[in-house]
Amino acid sequence: MTHRRDFLKLLGASAAAGALLPRSALAARAGAAADPADVAEIKRIGVQLYTVRDAMKADGVDAVLARIAKIGFREVEFAGYFGRTGAQIRDALKANGLTSPSAHISLEMLKAPEFPMLIDTAATIGHKWVNLAWLAPPERGSADKYKAHADALLAAQPIATQAGITMAYHNHDFEFDPLGDTNGYEILLDRTKGSGVQFEMDLYWMSVAKRDPVSYWTRFPGRFPMVHVKDSAGLPTNEMRSVGAGTLDWASLFEKRALAGIKHYYVEHDNPTDPFASITASCAYLKALRFR
Repeated sequence: MTHRRDFLKLLGASAAAGALLPRSALAARAGAAADPADVAEIKRIGVQLYTVRDAMKADGVDAVLARIAKIGFREVEFAGYFGRTGAQIRDALKANGLTSPSAHISLEMLKAPEFPMLIDTAATIGHKWVNLAWLAPPERGSADKYKAHADALLAAQPIATQAGITMAYHNHDFEFDPLGDTNGYEILLDRTKGSGVQFEMDLYWMSVAKRDPVSYWTRFPGRFPMVHVKDSAGLPTNEMRSVGAGTLDWASLFEKRALAGIKHYYVEHDNPTDPFASITASCAYLKALRFR
């Protein structure tokens, strides 16, 4: 099984080239039939392609994108291009009626001299955000390290902006490990405030870290244009599950979407037994989900 740190090495080589509530439960919670004008749904459901990385390697990008589109997804988030050029990725997306608002990159790619080439590739594909995906253990553990990562995002932002792209950061749970009276996530948010740098909030990892997403959306409104949507069995195991098969209250979270600034919702599961079964179930659940 490929782990994220190994997958990001592959990415570096290729880039330069409560319960959830359906409609009926929503009405019951409100105590009366919901006014259709007040009910919202996710129009374009996305998927983080890291979930199907093994199929991308075995079957090819074009075949997997076609399968993704047939499931009902309309957006994808890349974590590697598997040797395909930006133009080839762009054309494969178009052929399948998909768009790719964002992609994941490694810290090494963010800081590499070839970063402007990466941004050119991202612009060709049509990405609007490029997200720093993960920090290896040696890159954590001190406030100074997180300040340096924030500064790397700040240095990259003007280059990205020239291509119509915004830099962002994707969290796990380790960012919330205490560093004196603060933590890495607070440092990243505070140090990049007002710069245009944004955040992709992984709602599963927020749950594992026992953090309330809404509290961050309230303190930093509009800075979270993307979310990763994957479910948790809850304590004591925090087992990762397909959306709708766990404990997270998606309706309540998505009712705060305007506060957060959410524009894109990406289904993900890091290591599912059957990746396509997992994302199919998650997509079906989100298609049925209604919220205010």
